[in-house]
Amino acid sequence: MKTKDPRIIIFSGKGGVGKTTVSAATASLCAAQGFDTIVISIDIAHSLSDAFQLHSDLHNHNRGKPLKICEHLWMQEVDIQEELDHHWKEVSSYLAALLGSSGMTEVLAAELAIIPGMEDVISLLYINQYFIKKTYDVIIVDCPPTGESLRFIGMPSTLEWYINKIFKWQRNLFRVVRPIANKLVDAPIPEDSYFGAIHDLFLKLEGVDKILLNREITSIRLVTNAEKMVIRETQRAFMYFCLYGLVVDAIIVNRLFPMSLENGYLKDWLTAQKKNLNQIQEIFDPIPIRTINILKEEVIGLEKLSEMGRLIYGNEDPSKILHQETLYEIVENSDSYFLNMKLPFVQKDYVDLFKEKEDLVVRIGSFKRHVFLPRALLNRKPTQAKLENNVLSIKFAK
Repeated sequence: MKTKDPRIIIFSGKGGVGKTTVSAATASLCAAQGFDTIVISIDIAHSLSDAFQLHSDLHNHNRGKPLKICEHLWMQEVDIQEELDHHWKEVSSYLAALLGSSGMTEVLAAELAIIPGMEDVISLLYINQYFIKKTYDVIIVDCPPTGESLRFIGMPSTLEWYINKIFKWQRNLFRVVRPIANKLVDAPIPEDSYFGAIHDLFLKLEGVDKILLNREITSIRLVTNAEKMVIRETQRAFMYFCLYGLVVDAIIVNRLFPMSLENGYLKDWLTAQKKNLNQIQEIFDPIPIRTINILKEEVIGLEKLSEMGRLIYGNEDPSKILHQETLYEIVENSDSYFLNMKLPFVQKDYVDLFKEKEDLVVRIGSFKRHVFLPRALLNRKPTQAKLENNVLSIKFAK
């Protein structure tokens, strides 16, 4: 029986940067080093099975459940349709009936009854279950594009807010009005079993928020490309993950052109790529930056994925936490917010601050860093700043 807590690695990034391939490559290398590893895809447009080149019949037979790839390695593509009867039967049945009462066909109503966030909750249920039972040594999560990844991370706190603030009075209200409402309106009224199902789900998720926020257990790895638009979104994702309190322990720059091509057709691309890579290193320093060139062949199948894993991590243990330092932190105090940034080796005389559209610009001597601000701070002005013990604390007042 395993005694050590499983390690959780969440891969996120802009769509199309190669998250799934990097996730599968990391999982393959973890398994090769003897760790029982599962890689879970929570993206609706799953492609893990394609990355591992699984036979469609084998995959369909095991739909939505963990599927063993080789010794120490499993994959799972969460299938929301398969999970509805297990976890959301009462909820989806009510929503389908509600939509059906408007004249919608039964098939269409059933499809639309899958509300946004269901796949996130189901995935969190599996992660919580695997963690508590210590089913695997390493749990790798292949997230959808950045915005949906943030929804996944924020789901536990959203559910907690709903259960604590709205759920109880809503459930009690329907208990009172249900007998009357059923006689007066044509639309179906949710039964108490509907609320019971939601409460049961919440109980099964209990503790998963603490698992995600435990820096000894969970970390985020951002996959990016050396392109301006992608870097911008990666920077935004980094800021928001930090705001949620998660640690980003690596930036993986995927699909670089090899420098051996610098004198050919791709010369201009390579020049821009080199400049953008330097920018990535400046923005995210001291977080480890891992780079991976475009390989000669498509990275599919266990052998190619393992090769890619070795190119990313070398002889290093890919499951270890690569970085734990918190660079950004937002603290609420009375009617003000404080943005704390760790800035080592900086003197007060060299720091300047100003807002530029949605960014806070921190200028240190001739170096400038753009810090994305969350919505809570967009309409507030930085009114005070102090630098103590290498931490710049910026006050945002109303």
